[in-house]
Amino acid sequence: MAAMAAAMDEIIDISSRLGIDPSTIDLDSIVLPEGENMGIISDDEMIREEDNMEFDSGFDCIIVVDNIPEVPKEKFDKLENVIRKIYSQIGVIKDDGLWMPVDNNGRTLGYCFIEFNTPQEAQLAKEKTTGYKLDRSHIFVVNMFEDFEKFMKVPDEWAPPEKEEYKPGENLQHWLTDEKARDQFVIRAGSDTEVLWNDARHLKPDPVYKRAFWTESYVQWSPLGTYLATLHRQGAAVWGGASSFNRLMRYAHPQVKFIDFSNGENYLVTYSSHEPSNPRDTHRVVLNIFDVRTGKLMRDFKGSADEFAVGGSGGVAGVTWPVFKWGGGKDDKYFARIGKNLISVYETETFALVDKKSLKIDSVMDFTWSPADPILALFVPELGGGNQPARVSLIQIPSKQELRQKNLFSVSDCKMYWQSNGEYLAVKVDRYTKTKKSTYTGFELFRIKERDIPIEVLELENKNDKIIAFAWEPKGHRFAIIHGDSPKPDISFYTMRSGHSAGRVTKLTTLKGKQANALFWSPAGRFIILAGLKGFNGQLEFYNVDELETMATAEHFMATDIEWDPTGRYVATAVTSVHEMENGFNIWSFNGKLLYRILKDHFFQFSWRPRPPTLLSPEKEEEIAKNLKKYSKKYEAEDQDVSTLLSEQERERRRALKEEWENWVQRWNKIHEEERLERQQLRDGEASDEEEEYEAKEVEVEEVINVTEEIVSFEYGQ
Repeated sequence: MAAMAAAMDEIIDISSRLGIDPSTIDLDSIVLPEGENMGIISDDEMIREEDNMEFDSGFDCIIVVDNIPEVPKEKFDKLENVIRKIYSQIGVIKDDGLWMPVDNNGRTLGYCFIEFNTPQEAQLAKEKTTGYKLDRSHIFVVNMFEDFEKFMKVPDEWAPPEKEEYKPGENLQHWLTDEKARDQFVIRAGSDTEVLWNDARHLKPDPVYKRAFWTESYVQWSPLGTYLATLHRQGAAVWGGASSFNRLMRYAHPQVKFIDFSNGENYLVTYSSHEPSNPRDTHRVVLNIFDVRTGKLMRDFKGSADEFAVGGSGGVAGVTWPVFKWGGGKDDKYFARIGKNLISVYETETFALVDKKSLKIDSVMDFTWSPADPILALFVPELGGGNQPARVSLIQIPSKQELRQKNLFSVSDCKMYWQSNGEYLAVKVDRYTKTKKSTYTGFELFRIKERDIPIEVLELENKNDKIIAFAWEPKGHRFAIIHGDSPKPDISFYTMRSGHSAGRVTKLTTLKGKQANALFWSPAGRFIILAGLKGFNGQLEFYNVDELETMATAEHFMATDIEWDPTGRYVATAVTSVHEMENGFNIWSFNGKLLYRILKDHFFQFSWRPRPPTLLSPEKEEEIAKNLKKYSKKYEAEDQDVSTLLSEQERERRRALKEEWENWVQRWNKIHEEERLERQQLRDGEASDEEEEYEAKEVEVEEVINVTEEIVSFEYGQ
């Protein structure tokens, strides 16, 4: 490229200008301080890995713009302002971060150096302005500053690359092949993060991997359980493998606060928020979307927190998390975010807006994707003082065709709940009464898979009942509602199917006066936990919805979290460090039997490792269900063997305790005998150690505590 050689002559000068020590120009000599590895303490294996890695040179925020006009010093300021205006629209240029070299006469040399705040901004500037046409004669050629070293090392003659021996990657689904069909979970307590098997047969957790200071905030499984993500000052990282949990990829994002995976775990969204230097400014927000496998930055989004806080509040600086919601099923084909009067839908093939424009919807408040299909459900409140009704709409993507719309009147609030298969959508609508002094709640139930998407209206028998919780049965047709007033609300179960009234929602039963404020369906359906958290102190009721009967009641005092394992066989209840006492977790069977309890000081997090969808066909699953007794014989025998082993271990433990007690008694009897003479002397020669040979007498002793004399005067006759 033009002026390349001249640019290299200026490297030392520009390094000093930008505050970079010129002695570090030799890129081969640059190393990171020991242990500076995404905030993770390195062990020997990771140190060996770092030896073979290419570290950042320190120049990744700088770009070189070539083929700019060569102008005399009289026009220098004007050209500098033009260049600054172009690149300030892409990112923040550092103070003294724009420099154009000149010759002895003050004439520019046709190139300049620009330093941004972040490598992402520099990379984006390169991508957006390479080929930028300033005028007919000046078309920009942009390169990363750190690429110069690479360009200078290109050999004059081509040589074929060395053939590398193929090394198969580690099986990231190896944990699914466990012979005991166990599930894993991760916990954080104190500075330690541990991955463990749930060994319910042996009534204890089985350690897999443990590491101190593995993350600086929290850990998160990917949706299919392939990766475990950690957060650090420099960015995020994902880990996986059979048992060693090697680091698979890093994602540079300084001061990352939140992360979120796409549904098919193809992409990772990272988020950071930076305090403004000027109190009048707003929080600056940065969101990056990375390809999980390659670590490539696919797209970034920057702006103020206000731009990402439409439709709710939470997270940092009022930003609703997650900012992006993923749609299109497990293919991760679309993602969307809500803005002011619009919903922006992007497709992941180009990471651009679908049809290059957003959906413009006045005053849109909320939206959610169908779990199975590229369908958006959105809510728009009443407008114009009630002249324009509120509405819920279903929008097909990418056509943006409206599939169904329902107008709603006198609405104060609205919440949308998809069933996990995308077959049904429940819309909880809070409406004002005629006096506008109170509200009541009803449900609009959409049957998505049926022709013309029919809608049913469900109102409770007592319209004034407060709705405390709502939950669909996973992969099923039933749902549960907690309604009424605390401390003992009612719980009602409904079905979207009915043998004698097809296509009509039907109530199955109502449980009166339950101490519950949360619902937790088993992932396999059929069973549900009616939980009383917070003010109800951890009341648990394990309920069989098929039989409409309670299987067990229990309590985990002060429980803060409840989570089913992905198979629906076991459930964990936990007390995190929100409370100071009895931190730890309990593991229960699906029918409410307490299997084991683990106490952990400073307990922060419990999370089951998700499982990917089964590879079995529905026909094969049905066949297994029909022949379950045949399959279960093998496992019943194994369970019996384990039960026998546990019984033997328990007997051995009791025998050891008894032996320990007998040894203790013998030791003290020996000491007692050795001290007999000393006791006899203390008893004035009495030799007996038998208590019944002594007579106990009670002796009362009177003692004058105080004497007070007082002269009392009185008159006779009074």
